[in-house]
Amino acid sequence: MYRFLEQTTDGYMTRNVKTVARDLNMLELSEMFERDDFNSYPVEEDGQIVGIVTKFDILRCFAFTPSQMVPRYLDLMNRKVGDVMTPEFIYVHPDTRLTRVLQLMVEHRIRSIIVLDASQRLVGIVAREDVITALKATARD
Repeated sequence: MYRFLEQTTDGYMTRNVKTVARDLNMLELSEMFERDDFNSYPVEEDGQIVGIVTKFDILRCFAFTPSQMVPRYLDLMNRKVGDVMTPEFIYVHPDTRLTRVLQLMVEHRIRSIIVLDASQRLVGIVAREDVITALKATARD
């Protein structure tokens, strides 16, 4: 367990991260989520990460109050990622300790965190499964 305290994001993050563009529609995004079995995608514009979009963002499109008129499914699914993404997102650096990643995930109830380098370029993403893998790997000692 003590080895886990020393582990950093760099050792457990996924490096080949798929990103999406702001102009991707929700139907295409939904198909990507289904195909790739991811929980989130970084939103990229001109080589910079400008937000994150999650499965929860798709669900949020369907949350209505009784006083609202309910749009048709296809009208909602034609909305763009840029309309529903979260522009303020939590990120860490490759040298961030996994203990901090774990703390952020629990505190903010998130499933994955974007990993940016010192130049704010995307270098990976770390998911809950990655943290669990690290916990198991270091528990053997």
